[in-house]
Amino acid sequence: MRAWRPTTNLLPKMVRRLSSVAMPRPTPIPPRRAASPPLLAMPLRRTLATEGSPPRSAQMSVEQSETPRREAKESKKRQKQDDWREYKRRKTNSQGDLIESEAKNPFSKEEIAAEERRPKRKVAVMIGYSGTGYKGMQVNGDEPTIERDLFRAFIDAKAISKANADDPRKSSLARCARTDKGVHAAGNVISLKLIIEDEDIVEQINSHLPEQIRVWGIQRTNNSFNCYQYCDSRWYEYLMPSYCLLPPHPATYLGKKLAELTKEYGAEEKVGAQMVDVKDFWSDVEEKEVKPILAALDPDTRAQVLERLHVSDEDAKAEADAEAPASSKEEPTTEEKDAGQSSTDAAAEPKPVLTTHKPKHRTLGPVDFALRDIKAAYVAAKRRYRIGTERLQRLQAALDKYVGTNNFHNYTVQKPFSDPSAKRHIKSFVVSPQPVIIGDTEWLSLKVHGQSFMMHQIRKMVGMVSLMVRCGTDLDRVTESYGNRKIAIPKAPGLGLLLERPVFENYNRRATDLLDKPEIDFSKYEEPLEAFKKKHIYTRIFDVEEKENTFHSFFNQIDQFKSNHFLWLTAGGLSVAEISKSEGKVQEEVDKELGDEDEDPEGGEG
Repeated sequence: MRAWRPTTNLLPKMVRRLSSVAMPRPTPIPPRRAASPPLLAMPLRRTLATEGSPPRSAQMSVEQSETPRREAKESKKRQKQDDWREYKRRKTNSQGDLIESEAKNPFSKEEIAAEERRPKRKVAVMIGYSGTGYKGMQVNGDEPTIERDLFRAFIDAKAISKANADDPRKSSLARCARTDKGVHAAGNVISLKLIIEDEDIVEQINSHLPEQIRVWGIQRTNNSFNCYQYCDSRWYEYLMPSYCLLPPHPATYLGKKLAELTKEYGAEEKVGAQMVDVKDFWSDVEEKEVKPILAALDPDTRAQVLERLHVSDEDAKAEADAEAPASSKEEPTTEEKDAGQSSTDAAAEPKPVLTTHKPKHRTLGPVDFALRDIKAAYVAAKRRYRIGTERLQRLQAALDKYVGTNNFHNYTVQKPFSDPSAKRHIKSFVVSPQPVIIGDTEWLSLKVHGQSFMMHQIRKMVGMVSLMVRCGTDLDRVTESYGNRKIAIPKAPGLGLLLERPVFENYNRRATDLLDKPEIDFSKYEEPLEAFKKKHIYTRIFDVEEKENTFHSFFNQIDQFKSNHFLWLTAGGLSVAEISKSEGKVQEEVDKELGDEDEDPEGGEG
């Protein structure tokens, strides 16, 4: 049998057949880079150059080459975050479809086509405003917000073209701090693209704004500037009457629980030492102010007054509902506004008990007038209070517990302990050692400096420490609030909060050294800014408190609140608060109790 041998012309046939089939071209493999020699193997001159500082020109060239890439990366990341927040804020109908009403351009196609095209520049706009009557800073459809009125003024002043009038995102609008509803700002910054050819553009914009919103100045920036990204930190101020640190009335629910649990846990001496300066306050008021009013009443009326003087919110509401016919399309009375719809922070605070005792839709009787006189006596006595040095020092010691990086999940809404964004850094939190007396009331100024703040964070921080000082609570409760346990912390009234100004230290250094741009600095507007604060912010705060007793109502509501949620203030601590079980359910329950259940956690700062 003959052995098989390959045919000589077989290989060329196979090559020709394969060459007729389209094969993918292989990806070229880049040549391997030679490994860098060890540092010790380098020439001495190169080693020394590596260890020493490079020349200034080399530093600038390296920084200039790296800066655009870093800024582009940060800008892209921020844009994704803004787009996601905008997506969550969009309104939908019952079918889940987006409502596009806010996207309609107010100008016709003919008006847009006829408008002269002018160049836009990226700028930082320094602004100040009183938040009274506004639902926060950030534009939100047709809701009354600071940005809505600002954007309209930009359009009216021709700083934004008609073609871009339908959507602030076309102008790359960003804000440094999204303040909450009713919160004021002496200084805030927004960044966007504006037409700024006119020399008097600031005056033109201000002419189209209400007096409670002012533009301080407009400064050119580099094209990638985003005021939120480039802001290093923010200063906030909180103003509150010193009487907020007085203890709860001993006849209220919280007052009784404090005494009961202090005795039960054997903490009389420890708590008593914290309350020495105010231990006789309420007994003096009862003796000098309330007894004369009660003595003038007949026995039956006096008994009814004492029965209704210190009752819970639920009992008072049930009583009012039982006595008042259901009617309800009437205009809210002054008392009803006091109960939760003040002009500064409507629906943001719990409805105060103070006015729920007043009967609605019926004639006032002797009991009602007596209750009114006694409550007026309580308020007047509180306003006459002047804080002592020891109590002021205790407040400062409590504020010091916030300094540093901590998990503030208990100080905002709908944010669990595990959320990394709950960690925030506080640089300082200081109460002024010199209170200010306005009218009959002594006011305290608290200033906090932090990198950034979550929704309601500052107001809950103030609420926490003020409640602790007035109740003689162990200051370690602040440290415990950073742990993985839910604590019900009520937010102090938004009336007293204002954004002092944002800080741009790093950007200002680069702006002058590398970019040849001016600094973002509010100091050049100090005189008009201070005048604005006094007229439109401080005066509004003082006047509203004088007329509506906002702070008295807030703390009175807490004192009368029949629930274990706030008993962490007592000597029993967190163990008696009953808010650590079933975290998801408790989260919803606590948010509902504090009026936070419908809040957007991305809604604003403060």
